[in-house]
Amino acid sequence: MNGQNRGEPDNPRAGDFKRMDPNANPKVILVVDDNISNLKYINAQLSDSYKLALAKSGEQGLRMASARPPDLVLLDIDMPGMDGFETLERMKNDPLLAKLPVIFLSANNNPETEVKALQVGAMDFIPKPFQKSILTHRIDLHLNFAKYQSSLENTVRELEDSIITSFSELIEARDENTGGHVKRTAAYVDLLGNKLIERGLFAPELNHAELDLMVRAAPLHDIGKIGISDLILMKKGKLTENEYEVVKRHTVIGAEVLRNIYRKTPTQVYLKYAILIAEGHHERFDGTGYPNRKKGAEIELCNRIMSVANVYDSLVTDRVYRPALGYAEAAGIIIESAGKEFDPEIVEVFKDMHGEFSVIAENDKQKTAAQAAQPG
Repeated sequence: MNGQNRGEPDNPRAGDFKRMDPNANPKVILVVDDNISNLKYINAQLSDSYKLALAKSGEQGLRMASARPPDLVLLDIDMPGMDGFETLERMKNDPLLAKLPVIFLSANNNPETEVKALQVGAMDFIPKPFQKSILTHRIDLHLNFAKYQSSLENTVRELEDSIITSFSELIEARDENTGGHVKRTAAYVDLLGNKLIERGLFAPELNHAELDLMVRAAPLHDIGKIGISDLILMKKGKLTENEYEVVKRHTVIGAEVLRNIYRKTPTQVYLKYAILIAEGHHERFDGTGYPNRKKGAEIELCNRIMSVANVYDSLVTDRVYRPALGYAEAAGIIIESAGKEFDPEIVEVFKDMHGEFSVIAENDKQKTAAQAAQPG
């Protein structure tokens, strides 16, 4: 509450984590309250059971949560500047923080305030002054529920990703690509995207939450080949001009297939990226790609990343029309194509870490060879 911290020290270790036995692996609780006395009291009551982080404003709490997401947030409502409701609203709009369980602690315990707290997304509302036993019980209840929910979501996601990858590999096998293309390209997108984030490039469009969606979508980039004849996909000689035009249609076919799926399953947000990637992964930075001849920044960032991953894997993989190139040679082709086929900023990052791409490719090649050598 406001006005109760006159004469108190400015900061009772606000922003610090209490030292605890590292082997205990306690849950991290972020406490946000503008009253220093309240922070001290909560710290004294809970520090024997949890690892506490203390913030004396909504702004500071958001910064701390973004830097190191806690397991649960205890949030005061009546704070100057950004109150608890606005703080929670900003958390809900941040993909990194949106699912954190939040318990409101407030001396403003009229029914309207409690109803509003739950409506804006709080998991619980506990009036001040609180009893330690009640607060710890509620904290543990919501931590256990969050753990169960996370486990369930991970199980569902693993099942979905397995189906996606298996279906994509089934389509991939129709044009005789070496197995594992969809998994490797997803791994390249993940690796390259993280390197771009580390360098602060393309922020705020590119962040870990968005990259996660791109990686999940990447295996579906060639789903449109389901609509292309085997006679063309598996042709061993050079394609005619007409045949090449047919193959190029896999981009628009794939995008339309995924749009239809997304209309029926709008909760699967990664499909928005899958649609973009299916349609645009053959666009070129100089505007000579297909199907829409987009140029430069007109090309979605996910496709500027995906094109590097897709072309690299194509170059280092045996194809019906040529043998695989060496890793260094393939990287050199991509580097030389900066500003023509590829975004030069992305290629600049690729230039410094393409050796990590080759590790992924080589490990997968050795794994495939070992599996092929096994009897039966």
